[in-house]
Amino acid sequence: MSKISLMPLDTFNVINHSYLNDNDRKLLIMLYEPIVGVVGINLYFNLWTFLDRELVLSETYTHKDLITNMGVTLKEISDAREKLEGLGLLKVYLKEGEINNYIYELNAPLSASDFFANPLLASVLYTSVGSFNYKRIKEYFKFPKINLKEYTNITESFTDVFESVSMVETDNSEIIKKNYAKVGIESELDIEEIISMIPDLMLNHTKVTESTKELILKLSFVYNFDSNKTIEVIKGSINDKHNIDKEKLKINYRNLYQFENDGKLPSIIFKCQPDYLKKEIKDSSKKSKVIYQFENLSPYRFICMKSKTEKPTKAEINILEMLLVDIGLKPGVVNVLIDYVLKINDNKLTKNFVEAIASQWKRSNIETVEQAMEISKQEFKKKDAYKKEVVSKKEENKPEWFDKKIEIKEDLERQKKIEEMLNRK
Repeated sequence: MSKISLMPLDTFNVINHSYLNDNDRKLLIMLYEPIVGVVGINLYFNLWTFLDRELVLSETYTHKDLITNMGVTLKEISDAREKLEGLGLLKVYLKEGEINNYIYELNAPLSASDFFANPLLASVLYTSVGSFNYKRIKEYFKFPKINLKEYTNITESFTDVFESVSMVETDNSEIIKKNYAKVGIESELDIEEIISMIPDLMLNHTKVTESTKELILKLSFVYNFDSNKTIEVIKGSINDKHNIDKEKLKINYRNLYQFENDGKLPSIIFKCQPDYLKKEIKDSSKKSKVIYQFENLSPYRFICMKSKTEKPTKAEINILEMLLVDIGLKPGVVNVLIDYVLKINDNKLTKNFVEAIASQWKRSNIETVEQAMEISKQEFKKKDAYKKEVVSKKEENKPEWFDKKIEIKEDLERQKKIEEMLNRK
């Protein structure tokens, strides 16, 4: 579906089918903000404030109201909105007309337990904040262990407390409830075909739920598994009742990956630039072709192409993992950085040099290929101007005698006087 350009006078309404509370606010800031950025969470909170506390449907506003409230550009709002959509926090509906009208439906963030159980979200958070901060955030949400061995459960049941009551027909279809954010992924794997490849005698196909299929796609995405490896893992995760054991499935994915990768955790060096950060290519100019290449090659393939090899060296892989996992740059941005460093550093990838530039780009919130190309162009111009300035200053500060032939004239009379003074002593 082609993207519709957002205009300041386009109107919108906010709807909310979920209860949102202060705990949701904490989850959004701690778990989602490192992924979508400050502007993304600010947009979510602003949409939230447009809702009256007693209502689930807001009045009609224009996007100019959002621009004024948030103090950012329409482009930043559009980019932030796409990130919220990608994480399932926001659903967007459009009615086109002379002035387009949007419906923004807010979904509650996942609980911390569900968030960390989701391999895709957990991996993206790890990539965004790095190992140390990931452990710190996870530690914050851990439930304290309480030993109940010396206690007896004396909780009353419903029937112990209440007498029999007249039953009524139940219907909660129109009642407000908690709608949680669901992350959608585009996978090249055909999950239905994969499931069908497993014999009926081994797997009860009728018991394979949609949530199980979704989990398989997410895990295969994170671990970069093809159909054959996915089938292999599923087969090893079927229990005695011929059902897929989800916990066993996660363990088997991890074990197979680590077995094939010297015990390492899954790497994202094989991932390309996320679709929501890609530029819509509308021409065949040289710049567009370069952008397309940066966005659609994984850092692994890109560095192979630059080195003209089939496989990167161990040092190069370490640099890629440092850029993607520890610093948290996007794959397309990493490609631009690698290309830039090779050009200015005599085709050498020196880890400390690469890390210094990457840290600066991260602080500058560089996420798209175009942003990376622009900042590298600016940095190159600064370095070039600095070199010229240094050379110019060196020229200005040259001693008058530098590079000049100096003629030395002997002062015979003065030399004679000095000799006389020395002889007196």
